[in-house]
Amino acid sequence: MSHAVVLSGVSFTWSDGTPVLTGLDGTFGACRTGLIGRNGSGKSTLLRLIAGELRPRAGAITVSGTVGHLPQNLPLGTARTVADLLGIAGTRAALHAIERGEATEANFAAVGDDWDVEERSRAELDRLGLPHVGLDRAVETLSGGETMMVGLAALLLRRPEVLLLDEPTNNLDLAARRRLAEAVDSWPGVLVVVSHDRALLERVDEIADLRDGRLRTFGGNLPAYEEALAVEQEAAERAVRTAESEVRRQRRDLAEAQLKLARRARQGRRAAESGGMPKILLGARKRAAQESAGRHRALHEERLRDAEERLAEAEEAVHDDDGIRVELPRTEVPAGRTVLTVTGLTAPEPDTGSLRELIVRGPERIALTGPNGSGKTTLLRALAGEHELPGTEVKVGVQGLRYLPQRLDVLDDALSVADNVRAFAPNASRNEIRAGLARFLFRGARADQIAGGLSGGERFRAVLAALLLADPAPQLLLLDEPTNNLDVTSVRQLAQALGAYRGALVVVSHDLPFLETIGVTRWLRMDRAAGVVEDPPR
Repeated sequence: MSHAVVLSGVSFTWSDGTPVLTGLDGTFGACRTGLIGRNGSGKSTLLRLIAGELRPRAGAITVSGTVGHLPQNLPLGTARTVADLLGIAGTRAALHAIERGEATEANFAAVGDDWDVEERSRAELDRLGLPHVGLDRAVETLSGGETMMVGLAALLLRRPEVLLLDEPTNNLDLAARRRLAEAVDSWPGVLVVVSHDRALLERVDEIADLRDGRLRTFGGNLPAYEEALAVEQEAAERAVRTAESEVRRQRRDLAEAQLKLARRARQGRRAAESGGMPKILLGARKRAAQESAGRHRALHEERLRDAEERLAEAEEAVHDDDGIRVELPRTEVPAGRTVLTVTGLTAPEPDTGSLRELIVRGPERIALTGPNGSGKTTLLRALAGEHELPGTEVKVGVQGLRYLPQRLDVLDDALSVADNVRAFAPNASRNEIRAGLARFLFRGARADQIAGGLSGGERFRAVLAALLLADPAPQLLLLDEPTNNLDVTSVRQLAQALGAYRGALVVVSHDLPFLETIGVTRWLRMDRAAGVVEDPPR
């Protein structure tokens, strides 16, 4: 049986009345599909609908085969272990009970045929580069990249026929991305992946573009899609130019026709005033002229309307993807000022490059790199005052430190986007907040969306807006994987803004082109054994 997902007239609306999808049709077959679209277009929502986590308001979703869904943010929970996340905790507990001599019917039923569940789980974790992650380890101690790979291992253990991946490369280092790519390449069933990662989208068989409530599928990978789209857009832009020319011509013809009609009307008035024609004949001619003029004007106006409608249709065919307009605060840190001092840094196996003290001065921009699980996020949280490192002391020498976490959990999900921003900038006026949010594409009613219903990309924009519009203006920014969930246009805008920022900056990222674009002045690498290591400039 060939497995597939079929969408028939699918519509979905959030509980606050915000429409997401309307009458969506489409099919995902037994191949690798890259699902792309602007932030907020409904990509993550569509995956959740296919997975059965949400129900459509109208239409039907037919899935042949079992479904596995890897969301952007996996539920962690303080008491969850890696075994819980893998979905084997119950089977494993029953297996251990039997080994202890508790040979009950319930325990045998819980184990079923999965007597080698621990070996298979260990094999999947090892294959995905996680040999150091034990099954009893608390999930909350994993890095974001490690958590994502454990979630992928859970799906590979289940082997569903339909695999849904939502931004799976978020927080992954280069080695983990390579292993993910290998898993994608070898997947035999239906695979739908939402991603902004070009390298991953170059490995798919087709691209599905979710735009303006429509799903269009293009054969081939991302470069093939971009080539086809470029040809399509060139034709659309030619059509716009032709339609604009026709509108101008019709407007000119209408103006000339109205001028001629006005001239004839003046001639008719002069003839009436001269008295050289009987009133009955003059009246008849006047009525005929008025009727002719009305028909003539209506004809030109109809032609103009038709031309304007063709122009509107042509303009709709041209893609105009908005990107965020990031305007960082006009703050400046003098070159000699000590922004941040971290003392007592330790390493299990220090080498000659290991740092015991980190001092940040002036408007330095520091890139913090390293493999998943090496402690980058832990260090960043310590710098932000959210976590203590034993024996380490952190002193911040400027006002307005702002921290962008990986999990974007700084918003109150019960409040609107505007109210969340207001909580960070209580002295800002309503107009100032609205104008600021507009630069992050939250215009009009979008600023009143409840934070809990935002997509991953929308949530990132809302968090970034809250941090950058905050009062006081930040002089030190700590950013943890800031390009996660952003489309290409928005990444470019963010990079340009950070390049012009005159405050201090510490960025954790695996996106090397992004780091090079923002003008990093100092490179630090986290190493599990050597701690914080100073890398030479690149």
